[in-house]
Amino acid sequence: MKPAAFSYHRARDVTGAVALLSELAAAGEDPKLLAGGQSLVPMMSFRLARPSALVDLGGLRRRGELTGITPQADGSLRIGALTTHHEVETSAATGRDYRVLRRAMRWVGHLPIRTRGTVAGSLVHGDATAEWCLLALLCDARIVVEGPGGRREIPAGEMFHGFYATEVEPDELVTEVVFTRPAPHAALTEFAQRHGDFAVVDAAVALDRAPDGTLLGGRVVLGGVAPAPVRVPVAEAELDGGPASFAACADAAAAGVDPPADAHGSSDYRRHLVRTLVTRACEQAWDGAKESHP
Repeated sequence: MKPAAFSYHRARDVTGAVALLSELAAAGEDPKLLAGGQSLVPMMSFRLARPSALVDLGGLRRRGELTGITPQADGSLRIGALTTHHEVETSAATGRDYRVLRRAMRWVGHLPIRTRGTVAGSLVHGDATAEWCLLALLCDARIVVEGPGGRREIPAGEMFHGFYATEVEPDELVTEVVFTRPAPHAALTEFAQRHGDFAVVDAAVALDRAPDGTLLGGRVVLGGVAPAPVRVPVAEAELDGGPASFAACADAAAAGVDPPADAHGSSDYRRHLVRTLVTRACEQAWDGAKESHP
């Protein structure tokens, strides 16, 4: 299929992009930002999305704006909004504390998609199974946006409202994402019907370990079980002592969600996937030297 008719605009800089969004909205248009286009363009082709105007950010990226991966002195990690998945996948800047970001990228589609798709594009798209959405919750990310009212930060816990709906306003532009919670013992894993397909269910786990290796607690985030990615506190409460607690954590995660049923599987099937994937993510997070392969 072909997309519905739309007008095309190029942004020269962040200020110009925000101004264009405001002007187009004031004129009755429904503008969308075009970054990597790996989610928006297919939806437009199927006419699931019909923006009347596109504001292309490609020029900013070609000039190196809103890109880069920068560790901070306070232990956080800043990633520019237009940084691609592949740039994260191949970057040493994630270090040990945020290597889960790098390792998780191999689950994102296929290589051509990863070389075009962007971090902010995935977050703003708001797919409940998108790897970046789970990682944002796992590592307490702050999404930094620029709009007509200036700059503001959106905590990841307030970012995702439901099916493809986020806290970012139509006239706002994400400029960077700041991951504030180091996760040296973390893993993300998922199940899809074919490699590169959207996940049916995915799970991300970060374990908190004492210097002597004792398990002190952790964080569990799930996708594909609700309209938005979710943390599962009842599962996190089971993480205590060591690997013997992983089965109880997985059981609590499966019992703590009410997944939808659809063409990809029943609610019970998704709970089974939750149990399996949470166990697997816990084991991989415990032994951080292991890589997670699709």
